[in-house]
Amino acid sequence: MKTADPNIMTLEELKDKNYGKPGTKKRNELEAGYENFKIGVLIQQARIEKGLTQEELAIKVGTTKSYISKIENNIKEARLSTLRKIVELGLGGHIELSIKLK
Repeated sequence: MKTADPNIMTLEELKDKNYGKPGTKKRNELEAGYENFKIGVLIQQARIEKGLTQEELAIKVGTTKSYISKIENNIKEARLSTLRKIVELGLGGHIELSIKLK
């Protein structure tokens, strides 16, 4: 989608220009990094909504405050099994996954 002002780019145009088209190595790395960042933000928002500190969540899940912090701040990637524990045991929710084929 083109913007009316030729000096302004959409986010997709900016990503295409700086990281290549979808499917290229550099672009795939960018998108994967964003997904990890998004997971951390979602966990942090849910934790705050539940009124839990990182330490309280860690205790419920059986891990450390430091580990929760690293996930929330995109320093460490969590395995799916760990994410399930955080969401189900710690936050009382569930994870929904989907696969989209091109």
